[in-house]
Amino acid sequence: MIDFLSEAQQIAPELTALRHAFHMEPELGNHEFNTASRIEAALNGWDIPTRRLLDTAVVGRLDGALPGPTVALRADMDALPLTEATGADFASRNPGVMHACGHDVHMTAALGAARLLCDHRKTLRGSVVFLFQPDEEGRGGAQRMIDAGVLEGVDAVFGAHVSPDLPVGHVGVRYGKFYAASDTFKIAVNGVSAHGAEREKGIDALGAAAALVSRLIDLPKALPGERAVVSVGAFHAGTVMNALADKAEFEGIIRTLGPVARAELKRLFRVAVDEVMSAWGATAEVNLRESYPGVVNDDGMTALAERAARTLLGDDRVHVIDKPTMTTEDFGYFLMERPGSFYHIGAGCPLPLHNTAFLPDEQAPVYAAAVHAAVIEAFLKSKF
Repeated sequence: MIDFLSEAQQIAPELTALRHAFHMEPELGNHEFNTASRIEAALNGWDIPTRRLLDTAVVGRLDGALPGPTVALRADMDALPLTEATGADFASRNPGVMHACGHDVHMTAALGAARLLCDHRKTLRGSVVFLFQPDEEGRGGAQRMIDAGVLEGVDAVFGAHVSPDLPVGHVGVRYGKFYAASDTFKIAVNGVSAHGAEREKGIDALGAAAALVSRLIDLPKALPGERAVVSVGAFHAGTVMNALADKAEFEGIIRTLGPVARAELKRLFRVAVDEVMSAWGATAEVNLRESYPGVVNDDGMTALAERAARTLLGDDRVHVIDKPTMTTEDFGYFLMERPGSFYHIGAGCPLPLHNTAFLPDEQAPVYAAAVHAAVIEAFLKSKF
């Protein structure tokens, strides 16, 4: 096996410069124009041809000199609408926009893997497709890239996310269910306004909505043995303290693991709405929108990634994650189409994702690049 870790350390200054450039010029979803141009310039500079999709998506393809299968590696590109508070000398120069989820590391690591594998093109079997995806933090770019045909001819797909739970230089793998599916909802409750002293003459939309919120956030208790979360993040009702509100609106997210739990919780959700509205005499307009499908890893591809990481880093730096996370990731769309695995790379920063001071260690993309290259090489060799 090639010592990709030593080779990654040799190109660390190059990777650090790329990461700093991405971090200083973050761009929101579907507006990653400068980011995409920087990615294209790097890949083209290593004689890896690229093509542009969806305005800002970049697809690069590295063909090895030897015949073999095709594997894809995905990295997300977009930043968050947050004001950075890291104090780093390479902090965001775009006001109100920040790479607070580590996507700058993800892009750098994928480019690093491309650079490492390119150096071994003469002995590389098959082909590697590099998928740089826009808008993971928004409505998702994965499905749109799939619809554009990026998985045609691809046999497997891998990806990773930085993790605050792991030290730099460590990797976490998870078999089966890993990230939650998500469904967003907006509910408008309609009542009848009345004087606060004469509640019986009206229908309290605020009270009905509050009762419904309480019912909804307790729904996961009806799924014994399953992890699920219903969160309400915004609630608006009323104008004065002494009058019943005739309308209340709130919105939130349902998070479940796997298709069975997802379908059942959505059924219970609709039942709860009907029962609470009936009890209060109110009506509700419900907009329940299906979002990301969750990440469910293929066991065989995860075992391959685990072996490759252990060979590269040593057993003490590779961990099997025992519980899934309730956060969401649209990488799951790729896994619905092809076998693959999504793993975690140590961020070396204990602050949570989306924190305005979140700043992964400088070595995080270096280790991640080496792990990606090792996993890809292991997959391509596994077919022979």
